[in-house]
Amino acid sequence: QVQLVESGGEAVEAGGSLRLSCSASGRPFNMYVLAWFRQALGKEREFVAGVDKSGVRKNYADSVQGRVTISRDDTKNTAYLQMKALEPEDTAIYYCAARYQPYITTDATTYDYWGQGTQVAVSS
Repeated sequence: QVQLVESGGEAVEAGGSLRLSCSASGRPFNMYVLAWFRQALGKEREFVAGVDKSGVRKNYADSVQGRVTISRDDTKNTAYLQMKALEPEDTAIYYCAARYQPYITTDATTYDYWGQGTQVAVSS
């Protein structure tokens, strides 16, 4: 198992940048595919970005393509979501998720472990 803790969420003005972190503990970090999901008030949880176990393959939702970079540093047991050009529509609770199976998926139900979430609020 792996434990995940997100941090870095805060209130930011539109157009700003933010870096979210996902700190992991437990089994070796490089055994997991990592992803970021977000859930806005009254909406379903949606996929934002994912990175495979090697850190090479990445997948992004269309809504954040070009504005978001996912990365992982297995030496620090940490994954990151770097966001720029933030929009009010990016306001949500952002969750880090991990799964052992070796493919990035956009389906939240396929991920085995979740952090508690970190709030991002983008004001116009």
